[in-house]
Amino acid sequence: MKQTARTMRPSSRERQAGLITAAASLFAAKGFNGTTTKEIAKSAGVSEALVFKHFPTKRALYAAILAEKVTVNELLEAVEEASKKRDDHRVFTMIASSRIRPDVDSTLLRLLLFSALEGHELSEMFFGKHHKVFYDHLASYIRTRIDDGAFRPVDPLLAARAFIGMVVHHRLLHEIFDVPMHRSHEDTVSTYVDLFLTGLIKQPASRTTPGRRAR
Repeated sequence: MKQTARTMRPSSRERQAGLITAAASLFAAKGFNGTTTKEIAKSAGVSEALVFKHFPTKRALYAAILAEKVTVNELLEAVEEASKKRDDHRVFTMIASSRIRPDVDSTLLRLLLFSALEGHELSEMFFGKHHKVFYDHLASYIRTRIDDGAFRPVDPLLAARAFIGMVVHHRLLHEIFDVPMHRSHEDTVSTYVDLFLTGLIKQPASRTTPGRRAR
């Protein structure tokens, strides 16, 4: 049966999704201040009036992009479960693996950088939803493990920033500067986690006589 123009017309939800996709691409390429609603409408193939019908302001559209693209709840729930088991390696691996992903879309990272450079409130909104939540959670876990006696006493927040800082720097190299990966995703994540948890200094060899167990 031949479809009528009415049945082929995009739904309101589909139009919103199209606007979010178009706006995210433009914001990532030109920044929030450098992108106009007219450009967003043209990219999405709709009228500028329709943009304002769905999103009264560019800020509302930016917030919708975050809500659409930033989904961290499932990851945090998994990290929390590993935290309860004091599974250090799994906690750090899950966080690093989620930040370092093969074939990742660099849109979100570019959005964060542009909003920070432009110095407006959207930077705080983005940082809070996409990064600070991980700093806070990891710092809390590190503090718990210090209290357990498993980690040496350090500033938990600085330690969390140090670990995530390695991961973010990796993302900058590969997503923004297009530096090619020279190791697999799994090897890269494993190396970062191992470096952070055990360090670079070679541990002294065990004094236990070969073939004899230490008491």
